[in-house]
Amino acid sequence: MTILSFSILDILVIVAYFAAVIWIGYRSMKRVSDSTDYFLAGRKFGRLIQTFAAFGQGTSAETAVGTTTAVAKNGAAGIGFTMAQGIFSMPIFWMTTMWYRRLRYLSLAEFFSERYNSKLMAGFYAVTQTVMFMIVAALGFTAMSKTIAAIAEKPVSEYSQVELVEHELALEYQQLRAPDADSLTQVQRNRLDELALQNPQLTFSYIDRTWLTIMLAIVILLYAVSGGLEAAFITDTIQGIFIILLSLMLIPFAIGKINDLHGGSGLMGAFETFHQVLPEAFFKVLGSPNLPQFTWYYILAFGIMGVFNTGIQANQLTAAGSARDDEIARDGFLIGIFIKRYCTVIWGFIAMILIVLYGTEVHDPDLVWGMACRDLLPVGLLGLMVACLMAALMSTADALMLTSSSLLTNNVFRPLLPNRSEKTYVLAGRLFCVFYIIGGVGIALALDDVLTLFILMFGFNAIIAAAFWLGMTWRRATRIAAWTSIIVTFLFTILIPFTAPLFPGVRTAESLALMTEGYSVENTYQANQADVDNRSAEISIWEGLNASGKAEGERPEAIQVGDRIVRQTYIEPRSIFWQTGLERTEDGTNVGGGMLKIELVALHKMGIDLTKNRYAFNETLGVLFRILIPFGLILLVSPFTRMEEKPRLDFFYARLRTPVAGSPEEDEAAVEAIRKLPSLRDDSKLFPSSHWEFRKWTKRDWVGQFYVFLAILGLILILYAIITLGKIPA
Repeated sequence: MTILSFSILDILVIVAYFAAVIWIGYRSMKRVSDSTDYFLAGRKFGRLIQTFAAFGQGTSAETAVGTTTAVAKNGAAGIGFTMAQGIFSMPIFWMTTMWYRRLRYLSLAEFFSERYNSKLMAGFYAVTQTVMFMIVAALGFTAMSKTIAAIAEKPVSEYSQVELVEHELALEYQQLRAPDADSLTQVQRNRLDELALQNPQLTFSYIDRTWLTIMLAIVILLYAVSGGLEAAFITDTIQGIFIILLSLMLIPFAIGKINDLHGGSGLMGAFETFHQVLPEAFFKVLGSPNLPQFTWYYILAFGIMGVFNTGIQANQLTAAGSARDDEIARDGFLIGIFIKRYCTVIWGFIAMILIVLYGTEVHDPDLVWGMACRDLLPVGLLGLMVACLMAALMSTADALMLTSSSLLTNNVFRPLLPNRSEKTYVLAGRLFCVFYIIGGVGIALALDDVLTLFILMFGFNAIIAAAFWLGMTWRRATRIAAWTSIIVTFLFTILIPFTAPLFPGVRTAESLALMTEGYSVENTYQANQADVDNRSAEISIWEGLNASGKAEGERPEAIQVGDRIVRQTYIEPRSIFWQTGLERTEDGTNVGGGMLKIELVALHKMGIDLTKNRYAFNETLGVLFRILIPFGLILLVSPFTRMEEKPRLDFFYARLRTPVAGSPEEDEAAVEAIRKLPSLRDDSKLFPSSHWEFRKWTKRDWVGQFYVFLAILGLILILYAIITLGKIPA
């Protein structure tokens, strides 16, 4: 018996999982006595919990699903792009993760209160980070609901009339995208551009994604609101194991299916099938025609922005701050994040397997993971997979919920209502948890677009990143300079981009409907069987058009496996100023979607013709704006404004150079010693006579960087193996 594609056993597995995490929350609730217990679990966790805390909060439902989407759209370049976002940060985080524990704060907002002597700045940071974390939760809810909706997909025979019409348009869109660009007539290209603006939906589901999202939110509230960070991190450890199971569970079933279909045997047989079934272009990591924006300059700019924006996220302190000491904090954090990076490569490998099964022209790649779960997993394991996906979502949402609650409680509620009992602050924290989840659900239901949510997340981090990084490393950074950077960045990355489109006529303005020019990318490959099959299909299309007198150009030449071929890929025009592009209405009006890229509008007003640029170059300009302007303002304004008080700065930086002692009593004594004599730790400064507060590296720092390098090299070698094993020799 099945209910909406799920067996009774699958449903029982899911219900059992929900019951287990709620029970953990109830047990943890009994051990909460004050705000430190609730928000940082008494700072008692060791390396195991720290590892899975870092892994769990950095891995949500959209991570596995998103990697699959990236590979389905862009081939192996999708794996490379996903990896590039994290590789840049690892050497930096090995040095900086200990900061979060050595600060000895309940929340990262306290940094702005103590470093810049501004409770208002701390409160502003608390609010913006809470909104940003709501966006992260919305990302997870969106990916989770799409995957489960794909598992419970309707058969075409049960579509409504409206759904059937949209389904037919989606099929036409797929057919036009399939051929080589050279084989399309101008009429076909115009129709392709028109359908790209409409983006019709191919499949529909029994599952109502709105109610599914609300149900998941209720479960998260039941266990994390009651038990605090201890419940969140204990469940993160369990969920981390589930997520790794998620990363491996589909592989044997999918490989078996591939070998059954294509006559292969074992893992190597699957690799050989990759290179027989998928076009050679699919295996290009750099220079891929499927991902033309994946240029070296975009990767570099995006990677640098990723380092700055991730380092300022408040959940970094929540994860590291709950460790017994700073060395445990950074060991656990780096190991957990590297597990995530290796899982990302595994997810990329799984995605390639799924594309072999479902084809390179999947209409909505967000649904591929759910389709595979539905088609490949036996009864019981489908329920376990859904539980794994829910675990991935909940392990991130609970940690970020507690982080947001801590920010609002300690930097908004406590300053407004000081000297209240600890029970009052814990109660406020639980209420803020409810507020956070409601906000995340609301954003997910209102936007329902992964790209928009992702860009929103980075925009909020960019507001405050420069004030944090320069405040940590440069004594000369001042409060006025920090506020200048924050206000200007907030105006140009959040306020104007999201409020300007609310004014009448802005979204439909012709001057903002500019698009990059469509163009063809030429690449030379060694033909495999998939290329031969594709060329045969192109010849058939040409001959059909020729018979009716509509063929353009010469008949494509037949090819054989091993031939060197030149392939043209048409890159469709893309909106310059609108984050989610343009949508054409029935009356032919172009309507901009998402936020307005105000920095590109400014460049256009200065007379720069952005239509001639490749999309990657325009996007890189936007990324550079978010990096250079905030940091440049602080560096420019600080020398002309008054520094913070010397005793405040001396104690702040001395504490950053002081390791956390073994017990709370010993650590309190160490902090008191540097409060009385901050110069005790000056011998570790790298530039003693300057305003720069970098410290000398220890032997452990150098050894750790060596292991970080080896781990990164391992990731690159695994990616290389995935795209080369089974390839036909030239």
